[in-house]
Amino acid sequence: MDFVQRTIDLARRNVEEGGRPFATVIVKDGRILAESANQVAQTDDPTAHAEILAIREACTRLGTEHLTGTTIYVLAHPCPMCLGSLYYCSPDEVVFLTTREAYEPHYVDDRKYFELDTFYGEFAKPWGQRRLPMRHAPSADAVEVYRLWQQRNGGERRVAGAPTGPTAPTASTASTAPTEG
Repeated sequence: MDFVQRTIDLARRNVEEGGRPFATVIVKDGRILAESANQVAQTDDPTAHAEILAIREACTRLGTEHLTGTTIYVLAHPCPMCLGSLYYCSPDEVVFLTTREAYEPHYVDDRKYFELDTFYGEFAKPWGQRRLPMRHAPSADAVEVYRLWQQRNGGERRVAGAPTGPTAPTASTASTAPTEG
């Protein structure tokens, strides 16, 4: 099966039915494990992006939050929310079929606190300098919830079975990494 074409066909059909131009296909062992078009317009749910919905379906089917062994096809370079979800579920590869620069003459999805082309820089700012108003309300009881979790998990801080990679870059090296794929 042509997974690239399947992704394009899902997005095209979604647009024809009044939805937004995004779709995701998740493949494991040469077969479609899960797929979805963006459902934000249809559901009024700002988290109903194609990647999020397909990841939810795939994880439910596999009975795990880890999508190792999969390739995820997405119509466009993922938005920040979806990119975070893709990092979190650990697929073997993400294949995106167009860039924001290529589709921008035809579609823009900027929001109150960010524009997609500047969001990565906005996200990298300390929380107190972001455009989204954020306030830290420190609570020792909040930290206790994490201490309880660690105790209930045999003293481990990491989620059992979570795929891990190389050590994360330090703050000084992270700022030199590219922000767009």
